[in-house]
Amino acid sequence: MNNMELTLVIFTVLGQASVGLAIMMALRQLSTAEGPEVPSLSTEWLVTGLVLLTALVVGLFHLGHPTGSPRALAHLSTSWLSREALAFMVFGALIIVALVVTLKKSSGSGVVMIIAALVGLAALFISGMVYSPPSFPALENGLPILFYVLTAFILGSAFSSYFVQESKKKLLYNILLVSLIVGLVVNLIVPSVWLSGGKVMQMTGSAYYGSGLYWLRLAGEFGLGIAVLAAIRKIPFWLPVILLAGELLGRIMFFTHVVNTAGNMGSIY
Repeated sequence: MNNMELTLVIFTVLGQASVGLAIMMALRQLSTAEGPEVPSLSTEWLVTGLVLLTALVVGLFHLGHPTGSPRALAHLSTSWLSREALAFMVFGALIIVALVVTLKKSSGSGVVMIIAALVGLAALFISGMVYSPPSFPALENGLPILFYVLTAFILGSAFSSYFVQESKKKLLYNILLVSLIVGLVVNLIVPSVWLSGGKVMQMTGSAYYGSGLYWLRLAGEFGLGIAVLAAIRKIPFWLPVILLAGELLGRIMFFTHVVNTAGNMGSIY
């Protein structure tokens, strides 16, 4: 890391947004006896698939040789990166299955929906492990998993509001509000925790607190998002776009502000 890998920024944020959409559909299924409406579900599954497809296509350009991408599956027993590729492929296949059974109004659509959400959550965990290497002390603790789950819940609940009737948006509103509050607390506290660690972790905490992007994100995504939701008690049409911009800023910082031990060996003592 420590480079603004735009392909990774887009791949991770959009991949997590697609998982978030699947999770929200599953939660809506579990929260009501009749489940979400089929017409909105088919559109939502289609959008979820397109978002994931965009993420995967963009992610290919991070590879030195995109045409050799099938080799990414060659080391499943040892590589979190290989497991990440497989997990998102399985998740993508389940999206297709869910879309088909939803269009056919099959009785098993709810089960497929829940399985897809669970596989998506597993993909977030695996993806978080990819970005928790020992060479980044600030991240070798599972924090990327927490960051990625928060992104999924924030963007998933926000964009799911485009597909449901007004009467069914209360659940999404509650999930989004809680996710933003948790996200604000986490992003305020984590740099302080880094400042209490070793030299490289301290450098990461200082990089965050000294970054204009960090404060812009806190104010523009979490501060504005929480204030708007608290004031109008619903998710306005424009808010998901603001939250997406905030998550992209957060991911840019993730890939540029976290300090690598190997690149700073001469300055850690």
